[in-house]
Amino acid sequence: MKTLLKWFALLLLPALAAALWLAWPDVREPALVEGAALPATAARIEQGRYLARAGNCIACHTQAGQAPYAGGRRIGTPFGDVFSTNLTPDRQTGLGAWTPGEFWRAMHHGRSRDGRLLYPAFPYTSYTRVSRKDSDAIFAYLQSLPAVAAPRQEPELRFPYNTQLALRAWRALYFRPGEQREDAQRTAQWNRGAYLVEGLGHCNACHTARNALGGIDLARNYGGGPIPTLGWEAPPLASPQPMSDAQAAEMVELLQGGTSRHGVTTGPMAEVVFHSLQYLQAADIDAMVTYIRSLPPVGDAPVPRQPRVSAARRAELMRSGEPIYRQHCADCHGQQGEGRDYVYPALVGNRMLTGASAGNAIRSVLLGGYGPSTARHPQPHGMPSFAQRLTSEEIAAVLTYARGNWGNEAPAVSPVEVQRH
Repeated sequence: MKTLLKWFALLLLPALAAALWLAWPDVREPALVEGAALPATAARIEQGRYLARAGNCIACHTQAGQAPYAGGRRIGTPFGDVFSTNLTPDRQTGLGAWTPGEFWRAMHHGRSRDGRLLYPAFPYTSYTRVSRKDSDAIFAYLQSLPAVAAPRQEPELRFPYNTQLALRAWRALYFRPGEQREDAQRTAQWNRGAYLVEGLGHCNACHTARNALGGIDLARNYGGGPIPTLGWEAPPLASPQPMSDAQAAEMVELLQGGTSRHGVTTGPMAEVVFHSLQYLQAADIDAMVTYIRSLPPVGDAPVPRQPRVSAARRAELMRSGEPIYRQHCADCHGQQGEGRDYVYPALVGNRMLTGASAGNAIRSVLLGGYGPSTARHPQPHGMPSFAQRLTSEEIAAVLTYARGNWGNEAPAVSPVEVQRH
């Protein structure tokens, strides 16, 4: 009998420990507090509009060709697809029946009105840092929108990722609610930048690599890495070398206008600038760059496995890439890769071109490079797609040539790597 009780205890205790571990984040979650709702004045609604833009809410919660904020946009993840929800004040399918407290609980705790745990494709791991005051302002703005009937679409996730148990395990591993705290040792500008970058901007959602379970690898925070399912790679924001004043000014230009003296935003970042960053006040953009400049350095981002290119093969690609560059690229990017200020990005020292991974450069050649239309640059110049004009061999050759000339010293690109994109 004692032996039986011993084995029972050995089995029961780990199960109880696992149950407590899974439930612990919910045990610590305070009761929902509504408080007195502040009046939805015009100024408060406008503040909420600004904050919603800072969070780029419209990008995910708007399906192409449909009403803004009505949801329905498909968002791919490595575990299947989810669909954004309706944020308009429709009482049946949107936020019309919600309270400010319930909205804040979704932002702060990642929990829906009915208590259901939300999938972290909604970046509550960052939004938890948003203050209750700002959450209420965003809610007031969303309540001012025209109501649109748009029912929630069920996620298309594989088992077991479509279960609340899996979400509980994920949250126990990777989520701790908590507001952004000001650092008394830092300036007001730095603290404002930290609040925007870490909170509403949710910048590390893309600019930090994720592990096999989709958790953000905080040991490599802002070290860059592949953006799951999109095929693009986010560049590191935490630079091994201190950012110079000139580099900081260039980043300010890119975030505000999408185009700078030497570069242009493209891929997913172009959408962020188009929907969000171009509308932020100059002081907030400066604050974000101030904070980014202070990020502690991390090592090089992990590079996806690439086919090996021998020295002889690299020399061959360099030779064949030069005439291709002269024919298709030099008119815009210059004979020596110097580009044209605010028109065509320079290729000399271009971080997207010369990174350890050529993924973004390959996608830009295949798909074309198009910067966002902004108030500062309403008609940016673009690059056409070469997917139908050049072979994989030719694209590999011209990229190898550009990555290895004019002081650039990046590795060669294999045609096999081009085919993978």
